[in-house]
Amino acid sequence: MKREEKIYQTRRRIMDGALSEFSRNGYGAGSLNNICSAQGISKGIIYHYFETKDDLFLACVDECFCLLTDHIERKMKQVYKSLEQGLEEYFTVRMGFFQEYPVYQRIFCEAIITPPVHLKEEIQTRKHRFDCMNVDILSQLLEPVSLRASITKEDVIETFKEFQDFMNARGQMTGAELMEFEEREKHCKKVLNILLYGVIERKADLYVSE
Repeated sequence: MKREEKIYQTRRRIMDGALSEFSRNGYGAGSLNNICSAQGISKGIIYHYFETKDDLFLACVDECFCLLTDHIERKMKQVYKSLEQGLEEYFTVRMGFFQEYPVYQRIFCEAIITPPVHLKEEIQTRKHRFDCMNVDILSQLLEPVSLRASITKEDVIETFKEFQDFMNARGQMTGAELMEFEEREKHCKKVLNILLYGVIERKADLYVSE
């Protein structure tokens, strides 16, 4: 076996063990000892590839968001007839990723909702491409939509960012990271739909001056 291949396989074993451990127990309760036991390796081997538990967790976060972003970009390429159709497809594609790779579910939620305080900036850096992709997708979906005269596309995007911050803060206060993952995704889609469409049915005849 070539040295490069052996290095890759060893690092992959560590990552697989870490993904399983953090997916099951989260960052706080995640244990390097459990990873060692599950993979039959020593802590020395882990520390050869990752200096600290933080570095290993961040590597898992990085892998999660890279694979998720690649998956969504690959699937979300068609032109949608409506904003609602595009949003439906986005959440279907996103949920499809986590159904195929459930090991990333808790890592994703923890990184977004309750990141370890001392790792918050590092995590933000690692999910930056994912955040930018979401803004790009929303911008594309808004292209054929007629907005109210007083609202610009930039206003919608800025409100969308504020909505994300609100949802994350709400999750921190209510422990939403423990919510059934599929239910959380459905809730996010519902709230985003309300954000974009409002709650009042607007009938043209109600706004015509008599």
